[in-house]
Amino acid sequence: MKRLAGLSALALIITSTSGCSWVWGPEGYFRDRSSDYLESHQTAPMQLPSDVATRKRLDPLLPIPRNVADETVKGEFIVPRPQPLSTVAESSDFSLQKNGDARWILAQRSPAEVWPIAHQYFEDNGFRIAEDRPQTGEFNTTWQRLDELSGAVSTRLKASGLSADSETRVRVRIEPGVQRNTSEIFVVSLERPAGSTTESDFPARTVNLGLDSALTDDMLASMSRGAEKGSSISLLAARDFDAPSRVALSEDGSGNPVLNVGSDLDRAWSSVGRALNQGEWRVEDINRSLGLYYINLAERADRPENQPGFFGRLFGSKTTKEEIDARAQRYQVRLSKVGDSVQVTVEKNINTVAPSDVARRVLGVIQDNLG
Repeated sequence: MKRLAGLSALALIITSTSGCSWVWGPEGYFRDRSSDYLESHQTAPMQLPSDVATRKRLDPLLPIPRNVADETVKGEFIVPRPQPLSTVAESSDFSLQKNGDARWILAQRSPAEVWPIAHQYFEDNGFRIAEDRPQTGEFNTTWQRLDELSGAVSTRLKASGLSADSETRVRVRIEPGVQRNTSEIFVVSLERPAGSTTESDFPARTVNLGLDSALTDDMLASMSRGAEKGSSISLLAARDFDAPSRVALSEDGSGNPVLNVGSDLDRAWSSVGRALNQGEWRVEDINRSLGLYYINLAERADRPENQPGFFGRLFGSKTTKEEIDARAQRYQVRLSKVGDSVQVTVEKNINTVAPSDVARRVLGVIQDNLG
C-alpha cells in the first residue's frame, strides 16, 4: 500500500505540474531561494513586560551580518562548484611517521591496496624481487650494487652513506594499521662488501639508519606523486596480497562446518573481511581483538547499489530499527588461531554454534569470494 500511495502521488505531481509556474516558476513552491537572505531586514528587539524579572540578556538568534560586501546587489548568485575530492584528499594518503630513530610510512589505504604500489616502486627502480610472501605482508630483494639501481635511487643511497663498492638487500613489511583500512610500511636493509657471500638475517628494526631513511623517504615521495596523479593499482595484485595460501572447507570433531584459511591471522582477517564485503549480506559490526565479524543475513549489503534511489527516498518509508530487529537473522563469524592454521566458524552467539546449513552457506560464500 505504501508503494502504491507513493506511485499515485508521483503520477499526480507529474500530471499536474506540466506548464504550471506555481510549482517551478520564480514564485513557485520549488523556486530558487538562494538569494532570499538579501531581502531580510532586522526587526525591533524583543521587549519583555516590565513585571518580568530576568538577569539573562536576550540576544538575537539570527542577526544579519554587518560585513556583507554589498547588501544592495540583487539577482541570482551562482555558488562555485567544490573541488573534486581526489585533489583534496589523495595527496595525504601517505605520510611519514617517526618514533625515535624508527621511520615508517602510514598509508590511508588497506594493506591489499598498498602491496602492489610498494612492489611497483622497487621494481621500477631496478630492484630484483627475490622472495614474495603476501600472506605475511613481506617481500625481499636480492643483493645488488648501486650501479644496478635507477639513477635517482642510486644517487640518494650514495648520499646516505652507501659506498659504491658494497651491496645492499632490502626487506619491505606491510602491516595493517591501528585504524581500519590503513597500513604501515616498514623498510629494513642489509649491507655487505661487493663480492662477499656472507648471508645474514634481516634485523627486527633499523640498523642502517641513513640507508633505510633514504629508501623510506624516496618511496613516500613516489607514492605521494602517484596519489596526486590518480594512478590506479592492479586489483589482481591487491587480491593476491591477502589471498590465503590454502582454503579448505571441512568439519570439526562435532561435525560443525569449519573453513581453514591459511596460517597468518592478520592476512586471514583481511581476506575474510574482503570476502564478506563482497557478499550479499550486511556486516553490521566488527571486533578485531576478538576476531569477530557480526553479520545480518536478513539485510542486504550496505553498498551504494543497494540503496534506494531518489524517488524511493522521497516516497518510500525508511525502515525503522524495530523493523530491522524484528526480521534480523544475526550471526557472528569468528576467526581463531588453531595450531598452524586459522579457522573460520559461524556462531549464533558466544555459547551457540549456528545451524549447520546456515554455517555451510556463509562459509561457502566466503570460500567462493576468496577463490
